[in-house]
Amino acid sequence: MKLNELSPAAGSTHVAKRKGRGHGTGNGKTAGRGHKGQKARSGGGVRVGFEGGQMPLTRRIPKRGFNNIFAKPLEAINVSALDRFEDGAVVGAAELLAAGILSKCEYGVKILGGGEITKKLTVKASAFSETAKSKIEAAGGKTEVV
Repeated sequence: MKLNELSPAAGSTHVAKRKGRGHGTGNGKTAGRGHKGQKARSGGGVRVGFEGGQMPLTRRIPKRGFNNIFAKPLEAINVSALDRFEDGAVVGAAELLAAGILSKCEYGVKILGGGEITKKLTVKASAFSETAKSKIEAAGGKTEVV
C-alpha cells in the first residue's frame, strides 16, 4: 500500500455543494443565504446563545448553589445487589462490572444501605454509607475503602 493509493471508505465522504455557480444549479445568486440581513453578509452571524439582544436563556434562569465541574461522580449500588455473590467472596468494582451489576465505573463505587445482605463478603469500594457499612459488618463481612 502506498500513500497515493489511500482512499476513504465508500460512502463515507460526500461531494460538497458548489454554491453561487448560477441559477441552474439550484444554489446560485444568493447561494442559500437568503436576501440580505446579518447572516447573508461575509463574516456575518451571531455568537452561540445570542437571542437578538433579548436576555439569553442562560442568563434568565436563576442559578442556585455550587456546581463543581471537577466532581468525580461515583456509581451507587445497594447492599441487596451484593447478595448474588458467593459467601466469602471479595467484591470490588471489577467483580461488579463482570457480574453485570454495573455497566460502567469511571471513578469508583459507593455502596448504599438499601435492602438486606445475608452473605459474608469483603467489599472494596470508594465509599460506603453508614447503614451499608453496618449491614455488611452485621452479616459478618468486611468493608475496605480503596
